[in-house]
Amino acid sequence: MENVRTCVGCRTRASRSTLIRAVAVDSLLVFDESASMPGRGAWLHPTRECVDAAIRRRAFVRALRVSGSLDTQTFENRILATG
Repeated sequence: MENVRTCVGCRTRASRSTLIRAVAVDSLLVFDESASMPGRGAWLHPTRECVDAAIRRRAFVRALRVSGSLDTQTFENRILATG
């Protein structure tokens, strides 16, 4: 049975293999390639729409339970460059 996660951008459930994981490291949103970095993770589809929706709704801040804001620019550039 495949693990299922919820995308923080579009709020739909999908298999873990189709989503990417993001974690917060010192107020910086980081792409977790191996999906094994310590701490809370936020899962989302690697699409521009889901990334934009998650940033617009401040879903990363809520999902990762970060106080303050996150620097998402590097994460956005990485996702848009790869997909």
